[in-house]
Amino acid sequence: MLTIFAAMFPTTAPFILVLSLLVTLVLLFYYLYFFARLAFFKNKPENTLPGLSPLSTIVCAKNEQCNLEKNIPELLQQQYDAPYELLLVNDNSEDDTRHVMQWMSREQPKLRLINIERKTKESIGKKYPLSIGILEAKYDHLLLTDADCLPVSHHWAAKMAGAYRPGIDIVLGYGPYEKHPGFLNKVIRFETFHSALQYLSYALAGHPYMGVGRNLSYKKELFLQHKGFASISHIPGGDDDLFISKASTRSNTTIMIDPDAHTMSVPKKTWAAWKRQKTRHYSTSKYYKPKHQFLLGLYSLSQFLFYPLLIAAAILYSWPVALLLLLIKSAVQYLVFSGAMKKLNEKDLVSWIFLLDLWMVVYYLLFAHTLWKKEKKTW
Repeated sequence: MLTIFAAMFPTTAPFILVLSLLVTLVLLFYYLYFFARLAFFKNKPENTLPGLSPLSTIVCAKNEQCNLEKNIPELLQQQYDAPYELLLVNDNSEDDTRHVMQWMSREQPKLRLINIERKTKESIGKKYPLSIGILEAKYDHLLLTDADCLPVSHHWAAKMAGAYRPGIDIVLGYGPYEKHPGFLNKVIRFETFHSALQYLSYALAGHPYMGVGRNLSYKKELFLQHKGFASISHIPGGDDDLFISKASTRSNTTIMIDPDAHTMSVPKKTWAAWKRQKTRHYSTSKYYKPKHQFLLGLYSLSQFLFYPLLIAAAILYSWPVALLLLLIKSAVQYLVFSGAMKKLNEKDLVSWIFLLDLWMVVYYLLFAHTLWKKEKKTW
């Protein structure tokens, strides 16, 4: 059968083989030049001398009553050997968020509340309440997370703030999702890992382009220097990735991936809910810097084309050659991805690497439309 197909397309076979080889080489370049940096990364010792800087942790909430009741007590138990405040910004919530926050603050001197009431119920995104929180923060060092995120340890704040060094203005953290049974949970967690693999590795390579609001730290001075979100105020999203893309440089950004520095979130339970969430997240990628769009686009295109081209090369040219390319690519990918998964405390995903790598072909088809989809203006 393979011989028949090859005979039908004699001039196409070499071209398909060359494309397969090029795509394989591109993927190997990303694995070895970018992603290996995370796989073999070692956290530097925390900055304990002369001590931790005063820290303002900011949480913006909109209709988050249940999450606040569960997560805020944990945020208040952070062991931080320096002045520390937790600033909650309530953005026009329609549930009992305001009353819950007021109740929690009665006996918590570290907890400060800001209530934002807008005349219109339509929100323009998270940037406005976050800007208010940053401007009201007492301290220069800021630590950001979401109302539905829970630090995995009482040392989260100290670990993230301990990553600062002279010249560092931004610390990128990792925010995984809880482990639950089912393939959807594996997909969500692998996609989260895969995104972190890219933005953390790019930062280590001197090309930072984004962070995630679930676990992110930067200086108030940096925020003011770049006039906050003024340049991206017309975009509903981007309070984390687009601001970092604008404010980060090769030298002012570092990462913190210590297991105690993670924040944990509850994953979506249905495919439809997860798809809506990812569509909203990816809608800002079209605003990245051109070089980042190119690097991310080339990788995604190569990942998408690898298996179809490999199958075509096996049919039209030579299956042993196609198998050799698959084995080389898979061996390097396994070495790098498994190392990075262990660094990010996602060890159980190691056995799923190849199946979920195949799944990424479907994933790109699902979310290709976000490149031109109009952003939703609520958060």
